Amino acid sequence: RMKSVVTVCCLSFLLGLVALVETDEDYTEDEEMILSLILQDDTQPEAESRPSAQFYRCTKDAWRMPGQYIVVMRKGTHVNQVERTARRLRAKAAKRGYLIEILQTYSGAFHGFLVKMSSDVLHMAVKLPHVEYIEEDSSIFAQSIPWNLQRILQNKHESGKYSPPNDGAKVGVYLLDTSVQVTHREIEDRVMVTDFNSVPEEDGVRVHRQTSQCDSHGTHIAGVVSGRDSGVARGASVNSVRVLNCQGKGTVSGALAGLEYIQSSLMSQPIRPVIVLLPFVGGFSRTLNAACRKMVESGTVLIAAAGNYNDDACLYSPASEPEVITVGAVNFADQPLSTGTTGTNVGRCVDVFAPGDDIISASSDCSTCFTTKSGTSQAAAHVAGIAAVLLNLSPNSSSAELLQQLLHHSVRQVINPESLPLNHRLTTPNMVAALPDSTSTLIGEDLLCRSVWSERSAVKGLATTTARCRHGEEMLSCSSFSQNGARAGERVEERDGQKECVAVNGNGGHGVFAVARCCTGHKAQCQMLESPKRGEDAECPPDYQLTGCSSSSSSGHVSDSDLPLHGSRRACPAKRGEMSYASCCHTSSLECRLIEHNPTGLSEQVEVSCEDSWTLTGCQGLSDGSGVRGAFALGNTCVVHTSGGDKGAAAIATCCRHRPSHQLSDH
Repeated sequence: RMKSVVTVCCLSFLLGLVALVETDEDYTEDEEMILSLILQDDTQPEAESRPSAQFYRCTKDAWRMPGQYIVVMRKGTHVNQVERTARRLRAKAAKRGYLIEILQTYSGAFHGFLVKMSSDVLHMAVKLPHVEYIEEDSSIFAQSIPWNLQRILQNKHESGKYSPPNDGAKVGVYLLDTSVQVTHREIEDRVMVTDFNSVPEEDGVRVHRQTSQCDSHGTHIAGVVSGRDSGVARGASVNSVRVLNCQGKGTVSGALAGLEYIQSSLMSQPIRPVIVLLPFVGGFSRTLNAACRKMVESGTVLIAAAGNYNDDACLYSPASEPEVITVGAVNFADQPLSTGTTGTNVGRCVDVFAPGDDIISASSDCSTCFTTKSGTSQAAAHVAGIAAVLLNLSPNSSSAELLQQLLHHSVRQVINPESLPLNHRLTTPNMVAALPDSTSTLIGEDLLCRSVWSERSAVKGLATTTARCRHGEEMLSCSSFSQNGARAGERVEERDGQKECVAVNGNGGHGVFAVARCCTGHKAQCQMLESPKRGEDAECPPDYQLTGCSSSSSSGHVSDSDLPLHGSRRACPAKRGEMSYASCCHTSSLECRLIEHNPTGLSEQVEVSCEDSWTLTGCQGLSDGSGVRGAFALGNTCVVHTSGGDKGAAAIATCCRHRPSHQLSDH
């Protein structure tokens, strides 16, 4: 009975096809084939018994494209046989209730066609006459490295290959962001979504919470950190902590709760080393900054976006927290990112720059989609990846030591100062983050130093401003700088167990900056000693090395000090009525020396650099009459600015290093 019903249905279908054939003679052959196939009895084998064609697919599972197949015909097959085979496949699939779509035919290098169909039809396709084999379609990728990954590589000799020193596999990253599409081929099995979720309601009465939009930012950032093809540290694991809603908006309270969740997770299941990535900014928040500072003190590395407001990063949180590594963005030309009215934040609260323009990474639109995005969030993700590589090499490095390593490997002086706002040109670091060279032997114990600038003081006479080092850094010298040269010097004070570099504005000054020289890896006991009284030298104890000198005056104007003493007596000379301050460090391996550059001609800027393997710890300027506007360290170079005059100035660099081990054994 059932068979008779089927027969009636088939006859109805056939009558329709006959009518179709009568009205359109172009499809007679197709329809005859369909009719003959439908009328075939499934219980009877096909007239022609033939072996099945081979089936192949890509060995890279992430690159496969199931549902799309390339059918390759045997050699000698004619074009009309290709078309007939495609029609036959369509008819056989229709008989089983499947629809297929022929997307492309090929008649050049080979004869065949591209078909979109269910994998359930494959067993029919491989039995078609004249088919040699069928290959599942798969993705292909351009093999030039994206500009951002090329930029952070130190080794440029392997063109078309991204080869970092390691993949950061020992490092865990907590990402505070939107939700993440964990099924994307770039980050599948690399991202774990935590059970934390603290986000505000989206703005607007009617919000279309499309999943791809909710995952957009977080998916892209996760891909930059550890994506299979777009990631910096492709072995690092990422834990997603959702603090931003579908519009990319969150709250300070939500971020605080997220940090508390991470802290609790690390206490119950310790992960070391660990990085917390904060690819967002809000207005200045004392509470958020304090929470970040507390996490760093507990041993966690925090990396944050500087912000995209073309403004001073110190006005935003968590970018303004000194213990956080704050990252600005540059474009392909290594210049500050600028897009219309927005652009990267800059200033003294930025620690380093990284690629942040047109960065290609995972798109949440589909599991194999990619897209480009720009901003300091992308730049911060690059630095998080580089940090993972560095921590993989030196897992016990502190946050302060890691920052010093980041700066040591950075590319220096590539940003055009003219592209920075005038009031931030001196204080914005001219460094773009890069991966270490594969031959680098740098570890956390190496002597590394950086300059930390204060904000500019008020313009009233004897107004002060302060620069401080990070937790875990030692201040080895203190200097000051004034645009018009009116300054009363600088001094080192101690408050709550922390040294402070205090610069004093001079009479008639336009404001002064304090510049602290902050170092790690010194392996020494250091102390700051001042003159017993005004006009007397500040002297280091025996067996101590002098790493830097400072001087200050209560009169509102400081004279240029004399050359520091580095012989059997190590001291900072003091002018009459002035106080001197000596930074003195004691360890058997530390050695320091002076390098002086006194050009014969007149110059408004004089520089002197330490040699390779030596680190600049102190910088001073001496003048016979032109007036020194101040001295500061720029990388491993001592820079002295003068205010003009008929006499030149000299730059004095204090350079230190740990003696090589063979010299220690001979000592």
